Amino acid sequence: MRITITDLQEMKQKGEKIPMLTAYDYSTAKLVDEAGVPLILVGDSLGMVILGYESTIPVTMDEMIHHTKAVVRGTERALVVGDMPFMTYHTSVDDTLRNAGRFIQEGGAQAVKLEGGETVADKVKRIVECGIPVQGHIGLTPQSVHQLGGFKVVGKTPEAAVRLLNDAKALEQAGAFSIVLEAVPAPLSKLITERVSVPTIGIGAGPDCDGQVQVVSDILGLFTDFVPKHAKQYARLADIIKTSVGDYVSEVQAGSFPTAKQSYTMDEKIIAELARSA
Repeated sequence: MRITITDLQEMKQKGEKIPMLTAYDYSTAKLVDEAGVPLILVGDSLGMVILGYESTIPVTMDEMIHHTKAVVRGTERALVVGDMPFMTYHTSVDDTLRNAGRFIQEGGAQAVKLEGGETVADKVKRIVECGIPVQGHIGLTPQSVHQLGGFKVVGKTPEAAVRLLNDAKALEQAGAFSIVLEAVPAPLSKLITERVSVPTIGIGAGPDCDGQVQVVSDILGLFTDFVPKHAKQYARLADIIKTSVGDYVSEVQAGSFPTAKQSYTMDEKIIAELARSA
């Protein structure tokens, strides 16, 4: 039985923290789901950590659908959210609904996420009216990184803080089931969390949000290009992988792999017969 948006709302009301992680493939999604994570985001961050782009902007709908399908196949319990990529919800309501629908029909996701506050509230409302749950995302919005002037904290000035609070309220009123707060000062995140009735999910937004989301590649130490300040490495799998691959290379070159244990056998009489007839 999958987690529902009602379950998440009840978690906020009970004061239970909501863990959320990204996943981009079947194997990782299966492990994350089995570990008990209730909310999985197929983030457009896959553009950077999986596809090697410099930002999330080049990611396409087809790429997102491809990875969402894999994640859904690997999960049984978690609510899977598909991240709507750049320019798939900016041009018109019709385009927005079509692309959101693709995540549900083709990708198998149970919800979608999009960036922006008051500027996208009308689109959020229409998606929700069509029966598709929507997760909002305000603060540092990576798809707008060029306009924001880089990856930096948002909401430090009184004017910016008011805008973020208004954005959160607009998303709540539009029907968003939760709101991601990224790179928002902790005191402001706490205030927003108290002012809206839907769960807030923080990433670099302090401990007072209703939940937290991280990029799985960051917390496992798989993505080595850089480590965000807000991330904690619970493991350093990149080091383990490089050591393991290095050991494999050495054993193959030395002729010590494969051994008899890794080899399949067949009837020696057949081999002898083949040798005679060759």
